[in-house]
Amino acid sequence: MGDKNGQVVAGGNGQGNRWDQLDHPTDVLIDKEADSLIICDRVNGRVVRWSRRSGTTQGEILIDNISCWGLAMDDQRYLYISDTANDEVRRYQIGDQNGTLVAGGNGEGAGLNQLNEPGYIFVDQQQTVYVSDYGNHRVMKWNKGEKQGIVVAGGQSNGNALTQLYYPNGLFVDTLGTIYVADLNNNRVMRWPKGAKQGTVIVGGNGRGEGANQFQYLMGLSFDQHGNLYVVDTDNSRVQRFSIE
Repeated sequence: MGDKNGQVVAGGNGQGNRWDQLDHPTDVLIDKEADSLIICDRVNGRVVRWSRRSGTTQGEILIDNISCWGLAMDDQRYLYISDTANDEVRRYQIGDQNGTLVAGGNGEGAGLNQLNEPGYIFVDQQQTVYVSDYGNHRVMKWNKGEKQGIVVAGGQSNGNALTQLYYPNGLFVDTLGTIYVADLNNNRVMRWPKGAKQGTVIVGGNGRGEGANQFQYLMGLSFDQHGNLYVVDTDNSRVQRFSIE
């Protein structure tokens, strides 16, 4: 905290597919037990692991030939990966290449058992999977073992009404089941309480721009333990932090 310069912990050797390179990584998580980073190396079509120990110069491939976008890990160290080519989310044990289908997997579509370019994902303590269903402008919730999901945000086609989303991206769900979602094309972050038919705008929603209350092309979001919200503001080339009531 307070550093003016970051430290390279993975990649940093130019764009490419060597073991010491990444190409357009879209998501990352920390595997505390293995003291490593797990990264969706998007353009290289692989999920890789980089040790956090000093002296690490290259990663190792965990899963290959996958159109990954989002990552999550549950309390039992199962890894969840969204696959935009197959419109599905799968759960993997570390070291397993095949995984188990947990959401979608029935072709591209808007049915309750389908997804359309699933992006970011969130998994709670009950192994419930939440998915930003990007192409369907909705957030889906898949309870463990279910064959179809539930629409928990959006799903009213694309638009900027409080009942709508327009390409949902980054996703976080708190212990009360409240959903926080980066609403990309509306340049806003929305909060949807559990069971609500519409959301509220908590930051942004002031048009596309460079102002402190504006965004351009929202991607990921996250919260710290103090309740501060961090938002990846892609086309403004910045990460913004907000204090949320």
